[in-house]
Amino acid sequence: MNAAVVHDSQSLPRYGTFAEPVAAENEVIVSVSAAGLHQIVRAMASGAHYLSTGALPQIPGIDGVGRLEDGTRVYFGASHSPFGSMAERCVTARQFCLPVPEALDDPTVAAMMNPSLSSWASLKARAQLMPGENVLVLGATGVAGKLAVQVSRRLGAGRVVAAGRNPAALEELLHLGAHAVIPLVDDQEALAASLHQEWSQHPVNVVLDYLWGKPAETVLGAMTQKGLQHTAARIRYIEVGSMAGWTISLDGATLRSSGLELIGSGFGSISMERISQLLGEFLQEAAKRPFKMKIETAPLREVESRWNSAEKGTRLVFIP
Repeated sequence: MNAAVVHDSQSLPRYGTFAEPVAAENEVIVSVSAAGLHQIVRAMASGAHYLSTGALPQIPGIDGVGRLEDGTRVYFGASHSPFGSMAERCVTARQFCLPVPEALDDPTVAAMMNPSLSSWASLKARAQLMPGENVLVLGATGVAGKLAVQVSRRLGAGRVVAAGRNPAALEELLHLGAHAVIPLVDDQEALAASLHQEWSQHPVNVVLDYLWGKPAETVLGAMTQKGLQHTAARIRYIEVGSMAGWTISLDGATLRSSGLELIGSGFGSISMERISQLLGEFLQEAAKRPFKMKIETAPLREVESRWNSAEKGTRLVFIP
């Protein structure tokens, strides 16, 4: 079959042929119609992500949309190495095939389901967001961040604050449901002052962080309180991405003086059964009232030339 193939972690995937997948017990073969190029897909192909197995050659792609042998249209994930979703056919666990509502087209589902895991699943399963609580989305100007702002509102957040670098995207986020925006300026003191001003009026209950690195250090540092005349409020800090750095430096005083709870969200911290349930819920919610997302499609044969394309607020979906 035709597929995108990673031959070594230092090179771009190339369009070529690959062996047909064979389904084992409780697995199914999916004829793929659309597969999204997500950040995690790039990271796994390069070997940088913790889910990377290192097995080569392999087909990239973590999820997609397609049809089962009986014609059922499904969203699928949980494919196993070396068979990713960027191919004409893929093998996956039967339990991780979710029927796609007629109201949703294939590219839209392929584009939005992985980003929804970092917002819908993170806010429900890890943060356990309650209606009326306030959310800060750190790194809100990317595709996943924009969706996270919309998801936060859909789940009943009282106030949603979007923080990011792109001024035009920050303006757009005000139209997508954000109540306020905070530019991630290089001046760390100015950024900390902006965070303090926001939190003094509207205390944050949940931080959804797509960046980590230096921006996370500034946000966490801004939580540190001095003196004895305060009561530490509970803040669930959900780390879902590392676009700005893999590590941070954290002052112990931040933990001791605040109600901070550091929580990761991703594969491994949520069971696959729970992920499947949550993504099914998200599909139904999206079918009832669509989320706004910019999508671009390209034939899979262009994978090598399009692999490192700048996202610019648009999720690229390959069509085998």
